[in-house]
Amino acid sequence: MKSRVFISETIGHVSTITEVPSSPLAVMVLAHGAGAGMEHRFMENLAIALKEQSIASVRFNFPFVEKGSRRPDVSAVAEKTVDVILSYVQKEFAGTPVFLSGKSFGGRMSSQYFSKKQPSGVAGIIFYGFPLHPAGQPGTQRADHLRSIAIPMLFLQGTRDALADLTLIENVCKGLPSATLIKFDGADHSFKIKKNEITDELATQTAQWTRGVLLKQ
Repeated sequence: MKSRVFISETIGHVSTITEVPSSPLAVMVLAHGAGAGMEHRFMENLAIALKEQSIASVRFNFPFVEKGSRRPDVSAVAEKTVDVILSYVQKEFAGTPVFLSGKSFGGRMSSQYFSKKQPSGVAGIIFYGFPLHPAGQPGTQRADHLRSIAIPMLFLQGTRDALADLTLIENVCKGLPSATLIKFDGADHSFKIKKNEITDELATQTAQWTRGVLLKQ
């Protein structure tokens, strides 16, 4: 189901796509990466795979995609968008556990937003490839804000991800008491192993972790 959500006077509206199974276990606010919008094949395949695991999702475009720009939004605009979409999802799915999630840039903007605002009613955060650093520039500064997040976090990472040196992401997760790291051997930042996309495996691991989180609440 497609819809439009008003973000602010300066930002305008953004588009959303909702996928809902018959009896959703949870619903995910699913943000896209910097290189493509919510209708990218990876995002669509992931949403469908999550639906098959009884997880609803609401994908949305960041404003830069709505405008046809290739330059990602500044953090303030991206975080404001996550804020409004989260509120929209919480109203539309009242009584259903809500998780923030995102591919690369989308996951990082979601966690930055959460670290600053600490909104209520969020059960956890799922990262589909946390972009720890630019390609070829290893570092961990982008993860500094994660230390202020106490809710459960799931990091799904390919071992060949050029934006997250494996040793560095392992060390980051070891320093976060609420973090779980699941590695996919041979997968790159697009979650491809050779030419095969592993969205079904991502959805399966997401569902297993989500059920575990909800059982502890």
